[in-house]
Amino acid sequence: MSIETMFPENFLWGGATAANQIEGAYNVDGKGLDAQDLMPFVTKEERNGKINMDLSWEQFNHHLNDESGVYPKRFGIDFYHRYQEDIKLFAEMGFKVFRLSLSWARIFPNGDDEKPNEKGLEFYERVFDECHKYGIQPLVTLSHYETPVGLIQRYNGWESREVIDHFVRYATTVFKRYKDKVKYWLTFNEINVITKSPYTGGGIICERAKDPVSVGYQGAHHQFVASSLVTKIAHEINPEFRIGCMLARVETYPGTNDPADVLLAQHENNLNLFFTDVQVRGEYPTYMNRYFEENGIKIQKADGDDELLKAYPVDFLSFSYYTSLSVSTHLDGEASEGNIFQGKVNPYLKTSDWGWQIDPIGLRTALNDMYVRYRVPLFIVENGLGAYDAVENGQIHDDYRIDYLREHIRQTGEAIKDGSDVIGYTTWGPIDLVSMSTSEMSKRYGFIYVDQDDEGKGTLARLKKDSFYWYQKVIQSNGREL
Repeated sequence: MSIETMFPENFLWGGATAANQIEGAYNVDGKGLDAQDLMPFVTKEERNGKINMDLSWEQFNHHLNDESGVYPKRFGIDFYHRYQEDIKLFAEMGFKVFRLSLSWARIFPNGDDEKPNEKGLEFYERVFDECHKYGIQPLVTLSHYETPVGLIQRYNGWESREVIDHFVRYATTVFKRYKDKVKYWLTFNEINVITKSPYTGGGIICERAKDPVSVGYQGAHHQFVASSLVTKIAHEINPEFRIGCMLARVETYPGTNDPADVLLAQHENNLNLFFTDVQVRGEYPTYMNRYFEENGIKIQKADGDDELLKAYPVDFLSFSYYTSLSVSTHLDGEASEGNIFQGKVNPYLKTSDWGWQIDPIGLRTALNDMYVRYRVPLFIVENGLGAYDAVENGQIHDDYRIDYLREHIRQTGEAIKDGSDVIGYTTWGPIDLVSMSTSEMSKRYGFIYVDQDDEGKGTLARLKKDSFYWYQKVIQSNGREL
Protein backbone atom coordinates (compact mmCIF):
# COMPACT_ATOMS: atom_id res chain seq x y z
CA MET A 1 0.00 0.00 0.00
CA SER A 2 1.48 3.37 -0.98
CA ILE A 3 0.64 6.94 -0.10
CA GLU A 4 1.39 10.18 -1.89
CA THR A 5 2.67 11.96 1.20
CA MET A 6 6.39 12.48 0.92
CA PHE A 7 8.43 12.60 4.10
CA PRO A 8 11.41 15.00 4.04
CA GLU A 9 14.46 13.59 2.32
CA ASN A 10 16.53 13.70 5.54
CA PHE A 11 13.76 12.27 7.74
CA LEU A 12 15.17 10.34 10.71
CA TRP A 13 13.62 6.87 10.82
CA GLY A 14 14.61 4.56 13.65
CA GLY A 15 13.75 3.06 17.02
CA ALA A 16 13.93 4.03 20.69
CA THR A 17 15.06 2.28 23.88
CA ALA A 18 16.13 3.04 27.46
CA ALA A 19 19.22 1.78 29.28
CA ASN A 20 17.22 0.40 32.21
CA GLN A 21 15.03 -1.69 29.91
CA ILE A 22 17.66 -3.22 27.66
CA GLU A 23 21.19 -3.10 29.06
CA GLY A 24 21.17 -5.49 32.01
CA ALA A 25 24.65 -5.93 33.54
CA TYR A 26 23.42 -3.95 36.53
CA ASN A 27 26.47 -4.86 38.65
CA VAL A 28 29.12 -5.06 35.93
CA ASP A 29 32.11 -2.77 35.32
CA GLY A 30 31.42 -0.45 38.23
CA LYS A 31 27.77 0.44 37.55
CA GLY A 32 25.79 1.70 40.53
CA LEU A 33 22.12 0.95 41.17
CA ASP A 34 19.42 3.24 39.81
CA ALA A 35 15.74 3.70 40.59
CA GLN A 36 14.56 1.10 38.08
CA ASP A 37 16.89 -1.62 39.39
CA LEU A 38 14.61 -1.72 42.45
CA MET A 39 11.34 -2.22 40.56
CA PRO A 40 10.21 -5.86 40.95
CA PHE A 41 8.19 -7.95 38.54
CA VAL A 42 4.54 -7.98 39.61
CA THR A 43 2.14 -10.52 38.12
CA LYS A 44 -1.04 -9.45 36.36
CA GLU A 45 -3.07 -10.95 39.21
CA GLU A 46 -1.11 -8.97 41.80
CA ARG A 47 -1.56 -5.75 39.82
CA ASN A 48 -5.32 -6.28 39.62
CA GLY A 49 -5.66 -3.70 36.87
CA LYS A 50 -3.65 -1.07 38.70
CA ILE A 51 -0.18 0.24 37.91
CA ASN A 52 1.92 1.58 40.76
CA MET A 53 5.32 2.92 39.78
CA ASP A 54 6.13 4.56 43.12
CA LEU A 55 7.87 3.04 46.13
CA SER A 56 7.52 3.73 49.83
CA TRP A 57 10.70 4.17 51.87
CA GLU A 58 10.13 0.71 53.35
CA GLN A 59 9.71 -0.85 49.89
CA PHE A 60 12.76 0.99 48.59
CA ASN A 61 14.98 -0.41 51.34
CA HIS A 62 13.48 -3.89 51.02
CA HIS A 63 14.15 -4.05 47.27
CA LEU A 64 17.60 -2.56 47.76
CA ASN A 65 18.60 -5.49 49.96
CA ASP A 66 16.42 -8.26 48.50
CA GLU A 67 18.40 -11.21 47.15
CA SER A 68 15.46 -13.45 46.22
CA GLY A 69 13.04 -11.28 44.20
CA VAL A 70 12.80 -10.93 40.42
CA TYR A 71 13.96 -7.54 39.16
CA PRO A 72 13.78 -7.68 35.33
CA LYS A 73 15.42 -4.32 34.71
CA ARG A 74 18.60 -5.65 36.30
CA PHE A 75 19.03 -8.14 33.47
CA GLY A 76 17.15 -6.34 30.65
CA ILE A 77 17.84 -8.14 27.37
CA ASP A 78 21.63 -8.09 27.89
CA PHE A 79 22.21 -5.32 25.35
CA TYR A 80 25.38 -4.58 27.34
CA HIS A 81 26.97 -7.70 25.88
CA ARG A 82 24.91 -7.99 22.67
CA TYR A 83 24.88 -4.39 21.41
CA GLN A 84 26.85 -5.27 18.26
CA GLU A 85 24.34 -7.93 17.26
CA ASP A 86 21.38 -5.65 17.97
CA ILE A 87 22.75 -2.58 16.21
CA LYS A 88 23.55 -4.73 13.18
CA LEU A 89 19.89 -5.76 13.07
CA PHE A 90 18.81 -2.11 13.34
CA ALA A 91 21.13 -1.31 10.45
CA GLU A 92 19.59 -4.13 8.42
CA MET A 93 16.23 -2.41 8.82
CA GLY A 94 17.86 0.78 7.56
CA PHE A 95 17.78 2.89 10.73
CA LYS A 96 18.92 6.48 10.31
CA VAL A 97 18.79 7.08 14.06
CA PHE A 98 18.87 4.98 17.23
CA ARG A 99 17.51 6.51 20.40
CA LEU A 100 19.06 5.22 23.62
CA SER A 101 19.63 6.55 27.10
CA LEU A 102 22.81 6.70 29.12
CA SER A 103 22.65 5.09 32.54
CA TRP A 104 23.70 7.92 34.85
CA ALA A 105 24.74 5.32 37.45
CA ARG A 106 26.96 3.53 34.94
CA ILE A 107 28.97 6.74 34.53
CA PHE A 108 28.62 8.20 38.05
CA PRO A 109 27.78 5.13 40.17
CA ASN A 110 26.41 7.12 43.12
CA GLY A 111 25.23 10.08 41.09
CA ASP A 112 27.37 12.57 43.00
CA ASP A 113 30.83 11.07 42.53
CA GLU A 114 33.62 13.53 41.82
CA LYS A 115 35.05 11.46 38.96
CA PRO A 116 33.26 9.35 36.33
CA ASN A 117 33.57 5.60 35.89
CA GLU A 118 35.82 5.16 32.86
CA LYS A 119 34.47 1.72 32.01
CA GLY A 120 30.97 3.16 31.74
CA LEU A 121 32.17 5.93 29.43
CA GLU A 122 34.03 3.41 27.29
CA PHE A 123 30.94 1.25 26.90
CA TYR A 124 28.87 4.05 25.38
CA GLU A 125 31.79 5.07 23.20
CA ARG A 126 31.79 1.56 21.73
CA VAL A 127 28.02 1.71 21.21
CA PHE A 128 28.25 5.05 19.38
CA ASP A 129 31.12 3.81 17.23
CA GLU A 130 29.06 0.75 16.32
CA CYS A 131 26.16 3.01 15.30
CA HIS A 132 28.41 5.18 13.13
CA LYS A 133 29.84 2.09 11.45
CA TYR A 134 26.40 1.67 9.85
CA GLY A 135 25.64 5.36 9.36
CA ILE A 136 23.20 5.47 12.29
CA GLN A 137 22.98 8.68 14.31
CA PRO A 138 22.64 8.23 18.07
CA LEU A 139 19.84 10.18 19.76
CA VAL A 140 20.80 10.22 23.42
CA THR A 141 18.56 10.73 26.45
CA LEU A 142 20.49 11.93 29.49
CA SER A 143 17.91 10.88 32.07
CA HIS A 144 15.34 8.18 31.31
CA TYR A 145 13.84 7.32 34.74
CA GLU A 146 17.31 6.27 35.90
CA THR A 147 18.01 8.40 38.98
CA PRO A 148 20.99 6.85 40.78
CA VAL A 149 20.07 5.19 44.10
CA GLY A 150 22.73 7.25 45.87
CA LEU A 151 20.87 10.46 45.00
CA ILE A 152 17.59 8.98 46.23
CA GLN A 153 19.14 8.05 49.56
CA ARG A 154 20.99 11.31 50.16
CA TYR A 155 18.74 13.91 48.59
CA ASN A 156 15.36 12.26 47.94
CA GLY A 157 16.14 12.62 44.27
CA TRP A 158 15.01 15.69 42.38
CA GLU A 159 13.18 17.12 45.39
CA SER A 160 16.56 18.60 46.28
CA ARG A 161 18.05 21.48 44.34
CA GLU A 162 21.50 20.03 45.05
CA VAL A 163 20.87 17.33 42.46
CA ILE A 164 21.01 19.98 39.72
CA ASP A 165 24.76 20.39 40.16
CA HIS A 166 25.35 16.65 40.01
CA PHE A 167 23.31 16.37 36.83
CA VAL A 168 25.22 19.27 35.27
CA ARG A 169 28.54 17.54 36.07
CA TYR A 170 27.27 14.31 34.50
CA ALA A 171 25.92 16.06 31.39
CA THR A 172 29.07 18.14 30.93
CA THR A 173 31.18 14.99 31.19
CA VAL A 174 29.31 13.18 28.42
CA PHE A 175 28.97 16.27 26.21
CA LYS A 176 32.75 16.65 26.23
CA ARG A 177 33.44 12.95 25.83
CA TYR A 178 31.04 12.43 22.93
CA LYS A 179 31.10 15.88 21.31
CA ASP A 180 32.09 14.36 17.96
CA LYS A 181 29.90 11.25 18.22
CA VAL A 182 26.43 12.54 19.19
CA LYS A 183 24.49 15.46 17.72
CA TYR A 184 20.96 14.99 19.10
CA TRP A 185 20.38 15.00 22.88
CA LEU A 186 17.28 14.87 25.08
CA THR A 187 17.47 16.08 28.67
CA PHE A 188 14.66 14.33 30.60
CA ASN A 189 12.45 11.56 29.28
CA GLU A 190 8.71 12.27 29.60
CA ILE A 191 9.41 15.09 32.04
CA ASN A 192 5.73 15.40 32.97
CA VAL A 193 5.68 11.91 34.51
CA ILE A 194 7.38 13.31 37.64
CA THR A 195 4.01 14.76 38.70
CA LYS A 196 2.22 11.45 38.11
CA SER A 197 4.90 9.18 39.56
CA PRO A 198 7.54 11.19 41.46
CA TYR A 199 9.69 8.08 42.02
CA THR A 200 9.75 7.18 38.33
CA GLY A 201 10.32 10.68 37.01
CA GLY A 202 12.58 12.00 39.74
CA GLY A 203 13.68 9.37 42.24
CA ILE A 204 11.41 11.02 44.81
CA ILE A 205 9.85 9.04 47.66
CA CYS A 206 6.79 11.06 48.58
CA GLU A 207 6.64 10.17 52.27
CA ARG A 208 10.12 11.68 52.68
CA ALA A 209 9.16 14.93 50.96
CA LYS A 210 8.97 18.20 52.87
CA ASP A 211 5.84 19.12 50.90
CA PRO A 212 4.25 15.99 49.36
CA VAL A 213 1.57 18.08 47.62
CA SER A 214 4.09 20.23 45.76
CA VAL A 215 7.01 17.82 45.41
CA GLY A 216 6.25 16.62 41.86
CA TYR A 217 6.13 20.14 40.46
CA GLN A 218 9.07 21.20 42.63
CA GLY A 219 11.11 18.34 41.20
CA ALA A 220 10.01 19.35 37.70
CA HIS A 221 11.20 22.90 38.35
CA HIS A 222 14.63 21.61 39.33
CA GLN A 223 14.69 19.60 36.10
CA PHE A 224 13.66 22.68 34.09
CA VAL A 225 16.60 24.59 35.57
CA ALA A 226 18.95 21.67 34.95
CA SER A 227 17.75 21.39 31.36
CA SER A 228 18.43 25.06 30.67
CA LEU A 229 21.85 24.90 32.29
CA VAL A 230 22.96 21.90 30.26
CA THR A 231 21.48 23.37 27.06
CA LYS A 232 23.71 26.40 27.59
CA ILE A 233 26.76 24.20 28.28
CA ALA A 234 26.04 21.90 25.34
CA HIS A 235 26.01 24.76 22.84
CA GLU A 236 29.26 26.08 24.28
CA ILE A 237 30.94 22.68 23.92
CA ASN A 238 29.65 22.07 20.40
CA PRO A 239 27.47 24.64 18.61
CA GLU A 240 26.25 21.83 16.34
CA PHE A 241 24.56 20.03 19.25
CA ARG A 242 20.76 19.99 19.12
CA ILE A 243 19.09 19.71 22.51
CA GLY A 244 15.48 18.63 22.88
CA CYS A 245 12.93 18.22 25.64
CA MET A 246 10.71 15.15 25.83
CA LEU A 247 7.03 15.01 26.81
CA ALA A 248 4.58 12.17 27.31
CA ARG A 249 1.92 13.67 25.05
CA VAL A 250 -1.63 12.63 25.79
CA GLU A 251 -4.14 14.28 23.46
CA THR A 252 -7.30 14.80 25.51
CA TYR A 253 -10.79 15.09 24.04
CA PRO A 254 -14.06 16.26 25.60
CA GLY A 255 -16.24 13.23 26.30
CA THR A 256 -19.30 15.11 25.04
CA ASN A 257 -19.97 18.46 23.37
CA ASP A 258 -21.14 19.85 26.71
CA PRO A 259 -19.14 23.12 27.04
CA ALA A 260 -18.09 22.00 30.51
CA ASP A 261 -16.43 18.95 28.95
CA VAL A 262 -14.74 21.10 26.31
CA LEU A 263 -13.36 23.33 29.07
CA LEU A 264 -12.18 20.31 31.07
CA ALA A 265 -10.37 18.87 28.03
CA GLN A 266 -8.69 22.23 27.42
CA HIS A 267 -7.56 22.27 31.05
CA GLU A 268 -6.12 18.76 30.82
CA ASN A 269 -4.28 19.56 27.60
CA ASN A 270 -2.81 22.67 29.22
CA LEU A 271 -1.63 20.64 32.22
CA ASN A 272 0.06 18.25 29.78
CA LEU A 273 1.65 21.02 27.69
CA PHE A 274 2.74 23.10 30.71
CA PHE A 275 6.10 21.33 30.66
CA THR A 276 6.84 22.12 27.03
CA ASP A 277 5.55 25.67 27.50
CA VAL A 278 8.36 26.10 30.03
CA GLN A 279 11.06 24.27 28.07
CA VAL A 280 10.25 25.62 24.60
CA ARG A 281 8.79 29.05 25.34
CA GLY A 282 11.07 29.58 28.30
CA GLU A 283 8.56 30.69 30.90
CA TYR A 284 5.84 29.47 33.24
CA PRO A 285 2.46 29.97 31.55
CA THR A 286 -0.02 32.19 33.38
CA TYR A 287 -2.75 29.53 33.26
CA MET A 288 -0.84 27.55 35.89
CA ASN A 289 -1.09 30.31 38.48
CA ARG A 290 -4.68 29.46 39.33
CA TYR A 291 -4.00 25.71 39.25
CA PHE A 292 -1.12 26.03 41.69
CA GLU A 293 -3.13 28.25 44.01
CA GLU A 294 -6.27 26.09 44.03
CA ASN A 295 -4.26 22.91 44.61
CA GLY A 296 -1.94 24.24 47.30
CA ILE A 297 1.17 23.84 45.13
CA LYS A 298 4.09 26.08 46.05
CA ILE A 299 7.19 26.21 43.84
CA GLN A 300 10.43 27.37 45.43
CA LYS A 301 12.56 29.21 42.88
CA ALA A 302 16.04 30.67 43.25
CA ASP A 303 16.96 34.15 42.05
CA GLY A 304 17.72 34.01 38.36
CA ASP A 305 15.77 30.84 37.61
CA ASP A 306 13.17 32.54 35.42
CA GLU A 307 15.85 34.44 33.49
CA LEU A 308 17.77 31.19 32.93
CA LEU A 309 14.69 29.39 31.58
CA LYS A 310 14.02 32.25 29.18
CA ALA A 311 17.61 32.47 27.96
CA TYR A 312 18.18 28.79 27.19
CA PRO A 313 15.12 27.00 25.78
CA VAL A 314 15.50 23.73 23.88
CA ASP A 315 16.14 23.51 20.14
CA PHE A 316 13.40 21.00 19.35
CA LEU A 317 10.45 19.25 20.99
CA SER A 318 10.32 15.47 21.16
CA PHE A 319 7.49 13.43 22.60
CA SER A 320 5.98 10.00 23.08
CA TYR A 321 2.53 9.20 21.78
CA TYR A 322 0.66 5.98 22.44
CA THR A 323 -2.95 6.87 23.12
CA SER A 324 -5.49 9.63 23.60
CA LEU A 325 -7.91 10.22 26.46
CA SER A 326 -11.48 11.42 26.85
CA VAL A 327 -12.60 13.37 29.90
CA SER A 328 -16.04 14.36 31.05
CA THR A 329 -17.77 16.19 33.89
CA HIS A 330 -20.50 13.58 33.70
CA LEU A 331 -20.13 10.69 36.10
CA ASP A 332 -21.45 8.08 33.68
CA GLY A 333 -19.07 6.36 31.31
CA GLU A 334 -16.59 3.56 31.86
CA ALA A 335 -13.04 4.47 32.86
CA SER A 336 -10.38 3.44 30.36
CA GLU A 337 -7.56 1.11 31.31
CA GLY A 338 -3.98 1.86 30.46
CA ASN A 339 -1.01 3.58 31.97
CA ILE A 340 -0.80 6.33 34.61
CA PHE A 341 -2.91 8.68 32.48
CA GLN A 342 -6.61 7.92 32.95
CA GLY A 343 -9.78 8.96 31.19
CA LYS A 344 -13.16 7.72 29.95
CA VAL A 345 -13.58 5.00 27.34
CA ASN A 346 -13.87 6.47 23.85
CA PRO A 347 -16.42 4.28 21.99
CA TYR A 348 -14.93 5.20 18.61
CA LEU A 349 -11.53 3.63 19.34
CA LYS A 350 -10.17 0.10 19.57
CA THR A 351 -7.96 -0.97 22.46
CA SER A 352 -4.67 -2.85 22.78
CA ASP A 353 -4.08 -6.02 24.81
CA TRP A 354 -3.25 -3.75 27.74
CA GLY A 355 -6.36 -1.58 27.43
CA TRP A 356 -4.69 1.41 25.77
CA GLN A 357 -7.00 3.05 23.25
CA ILE A 358 -5.59 3.19 19.72
CA ASP A 359 -5.93 6.59 18.07
CA PRO A 360 -3.71 7.34 15.03
CA ILE A 361 -5.60 10.52 14.14
CA GLY A 362 -4.82 11.78 17.64
CA LEU A 363 -1.14 11.78 16.66
CA ARG A 364 -1.85 14.06 13.70
CA THR A 365 -3.88 16.32 15.98
CA ALA A 366 -1.08 16.41 18.54
CA LEU A 367 1.55 17.25 15.91
CA ASN A 368 -0.50 20.04 14.39
CA ASP A 369 -1.49 21.53 17.76
CA MET A 370 2.09 21.52 19.04
CA TYR A 371 3.54 22.98 15.85
CA VAL A 372 1.02 25.81 15.85
CA ARG A 373 1.76 26.42 19.54
CA TYR A 374 5.57 26.28 19.41
CA ARG A 375 6.89 26.60 15.83
CA VAL A 376 9.93 24.43 16.55
CA PRO A 377 10.91 21.11 14.95
CA LEU A 378 8.98 18.11 16.32
CA PHE A 379 10.39 14.61 16.80
CA ILE A 380 8.19 11.57 17.55
CA VAL A 381 10.60 9.56 19.71
CA GLU A 382 8.19 6.92 21.01
CA ASN A 383 5.20 5.29 19.36
CA GLY A 384 4.40 1.61 19.42
CA LEU A 385 2.11 -1.24 20.36
CA GLY A 386 2.65 -3.50 23.34
CA ALA A 387 1.12 -6.88 22.55
CA TYR A 388 1.38 -10.62 23.14
CA ASP A 389 3.40 -12.31 20.41
CA ALA A 390 3.26 -16.01 19.54
CA VAL A 391 6.15 -17.88 17.91
CA GLU A 392 4.80 -20.30 15.29
CA ASN A 393 7.32 -22.52 13.53
CA GLY A 394 10.06 -20.00 14.14
CA GLN A 395 8.01 -17.08 12.85
CA ILE A 396 6.04 -14.21 14.43
CA HIS A 397 3.15 -12.91 12.37
CA ASP A 398 2.44 -9.55 14.02
CA ASP A 399 0.03 -7.94 11.56
CA TYR A 400 -1.59 -6.11 14.49
CA ARG A 401 1.67 -4.25 15.13
CA ILE A 402 2.08 -3.43 11.45
CA ASP A 403 -1.50 -2.11 11.32
CA TYR A 404 -0.91 0.08 14.38
CA LEU A 405 2.34 1.56 13.10
CA ARG A 406 1.11 1.93 9.52
CA GLU A 407 -1.78 4.13 10.57
CA HIS A 408 0.34 6.25 12.92
CA ILE A 409 2.99 6.77 10.25
CA ARG A 410 0.26 7.62 7.75
CA GLN A 411 -1.11 10.30 10.08
CA THR A 412 2.41 11.63 10.65
CA GLY A 413 2.70 12.05 6.89
CA GLU A 414 -0.62 13.86 6.86
CA ALA A 415 0.58 16.23 9.58
CA ILE A 416 3.69 16.99 7.53
CA LYS A 417 1.42 17.70 4.59
CA ASP A 418 -0.62 19.97 6.89
CA GLY A 419 2.56 21.99 7.44
CA SER A 420 4.00 20.58 10.68
CA ASP A 421 7.80 20.38 10.81
CA VAL A 422 8.44 16.76 11.84
CA ILE A 423 12.09 15.71 11.69
CA GLY A 424 11.95 12.07 12.77
CA TYR A 425 10.08 9.03 14.01
CA THR A 426 11.50 6.35 16.31
CA THR A 427 9.27 3.45 17.30
CA TRP A 428 9.16 2.10 20.82
CA GLY A 429 10.95 -0.23 21.03
CA PRO A 430 12.55 -1.77 17.97
CA ILE A 431 13.52 -4.87 19.94
CA ASP A 432 11.54 -6.55 22.72
CA LEU A 433 12.50 -5.08 26.07
CA VAL A 434 11.37 -5.00 29.69
CA SER A 435 8.21 -2.93 30.14
CA MET A 436 8.73 0.31 32.03
CA SER A 437 5.38 0.34 33.80
CA THR A 438 4.96 -3.35 34.69
CA SER A 439 8.49 -4.83 34.32
CA GLU A 440 7.00 -7.49 32.03
CA MET A 441 8.79 -9.07 29.11
CA SER A 442 5.56 -10.51 27.72
CA LYS A 443 4.38 -7.01 26.78
CA ARG A 444 6.28 -6.93 23.51
CA TYR A 445 6.86 -3.94 21.24
CA GLY A 446 9.73 -4.98 18.99
CA PHE A 447 10.37 -5.79 15.37
CA ILE A 448 12.86 -8.24 16.87
CA TYR A 449 11.68 -10.97 19.24
CA VAL A 450 13.86 -11.78 22.26
CA ASP A 451 13.57 -15.28 23.71
CA GLN A 452 13.08 -14.37 27.35
CA ASP A 453 10.13 -14.59 29.73
CA ASP A 454 8.97 -12.35 32.57
CA GLU A 455 11.32 -14.02 35.04
CA GLY A 456 14.36 -13.67 32.81
CA LYS A 457 14.42 -17.26 31.56
CA GLY A 458 15.23 -18.04 27.93
CA THR A 459 18.03 -18.21 25.41
CA LEU A 460 18.01 -14.46 24.59
CA ALA A 461 18.07 -15.43 20.92
CA ARG A 462 16.92 -12.68 18.56
CA LEU A 463 14.27 -13.48 15.93
CA LYS A 464 12.92 -11.18 13.21
CA LYS A 465 9.16 -10.68 13.19
CA ASP A 466 7.09 -9.94 10.09
CA SER A 467 7.11 -6.28 11.15
CA PHE A 468 10.92 -6.25 10.79
CA TYR A 469 10.66 -6.65 7.03
CA TRP A 470 7.69 -4.28 6.81
CA TYR A 471 9.55 -1.47 8.61
CA GLN A 472 12.59 -2.12 6.44
CA LYS A 473 10.46 -1.31 3.37
CA VAL A 474 8.95 1.76 5.05
CA ILE A 475 12.44 3.19 5.61
CA GLN A 476 13.74 2.18 2.17
CA SER A 477 10.80 3.98 0.54
CA ASN A 478 10.99 6.95 2.96
CA GLY A 479 7.42 6.34 4.06
CA ARG A 480 5.86 5.88 0.63
CA GLU A 481 5.39 2.12 1.01
CA LEU A 482 3.22 1.39 4.02
